[in-house]
Amino acid sequence: MWVQGTKPSGRAPHILRETLSRRLGRRLSLADLGLEEEPTGTTDSGSDWSVDPLTALAELGSDDLDMHRRKLLATAAYSAAGLALPTISWWAAAPAAAANRRPSSSRSVTQADIDDVRDLTVYYSARDQQRGGASGRKALASHLLDGAVPLLGGRFRTDQLRRDTYSAVAEMTYLAGWMAFDASEHRTAQRYLTIAARIAAEAGDGPLGGHVLRALAHQAVDLGHPRRALALADASMSRDRYGQASHREKALLAIVHARALASDGDRAGTLAAISRAERDLARADATEAPARVGFFQEASLAHETACALRDMGQPRDAEIHFKRSVATRRRQQFARTHSVTLGYLGAVQVQQGRLDEACATWNEALDAMAGIQSGRARDVIVRMQSDISPVRQRGGRYVAELDRRTRGMLRAIG
Repeated sequence: MWVQGTKPSGRAPHILRETLSRRLGRRLSLADLGLEEEPTGTTDSGSDWSVDPLTALAELGSDDLDMHRRKLLATAAYSAAGLALPTISWWAAAPAAAANRRPSSSRSVTQADIDDVRDLTVYYSARDQQRGGASGRKALASHLLDGAVPLLGGRFRTDQLRRDTYSAVAEMTYLAGWMAFDASEHRTAQRYLTIAARIAAEAGDGPLGGHVLRALAHQAVDLGHPRRALALADASMSRDRYGQASHREKALLAIVHARALASDGDRAGTLAAISRAERDLARADATEAPARVGFFQEASLAHETACALRDMGQPRDAEIHFKRSVATRRRQQFARTHSVTLGYLGAVQVQQGRLDEACATWNEALDAMAGIQSGRARDVIVRMQSDISPVRQRGGRYVAELDRRTRGMLRAIG
């Protein structure tokens, strides 16, 4: 209970704000209640599965669009503890809980509203693939906050319309998280992705929920949390997620499961998951999959397979698959991933002692990065510098030229 003259602590301010916001039909900030915002990282409504996701998403989107708060979000620490998943009963009860939620506005949501959200998601997803997650991220966050989030509080003529609305908003929220992940804003990404998983659960959309959990697993692998990554990837492979997905989406879930298994040191499990992903993709129909997995084709599978093999200490096998990824990718359409693949390919080449070949590959990667705004691409450049550092003084003109280019690109990126 909040006693006048005292300030509630922990989650209490957020619960109080949520209650009053719903009562008044508009979103309140903590400042509106006379409460100071707590420092970033001390409380986080986005990581608590019991807090209403509509309120959490509105709060996160508002913070993401505020220049000062966005800087704080960008520097907040990624939380491995925040990856803990709720119980099976929570997932089962989520759709009914959403259906019983009282509308916060009198707006009637239409199919046209849903189509608008989906069309914008497809547009920004293509932009992310081509130019990187840092490009257009703020614009997407604005569309999400101003156009998509209000739909969740509207009125729905049928429950199917509600579910479709929740799925569309969950997918746009997922994309905001994925773009933040690619921009290396990892705490922001984690919060968006967690909220997206919750809204997908309320939509009863198992495949989309699996897609989002797969993204959280991918992030956890990249940030060095193998056990958390495996728990998330295992959850994405459940009967109501992987089991209900299209073959193309199944292949994506399976290969990220392989990545998590590789990071956890399970060689046999990794190879089995890679084989499963290959079988799933071979069965994929070009027309059956949702737009969100249209990118996942042979080049993507080869890239993730190579990463899994690399993480298991098999650089020669990884090189084969990285080269296949480079050879089969539509380079202009997927420029960001193409540049990252080339960077990874050079790393496994230098790992095998082929420095000149690695330098040539890395120069291709730098060429491909022109105009790309991506934290992952920047990480590739930093890794190049690390790999050439031991041989900088004796590597000859190829190393000297590459060193000059990487320094220049990092200065340009900032």
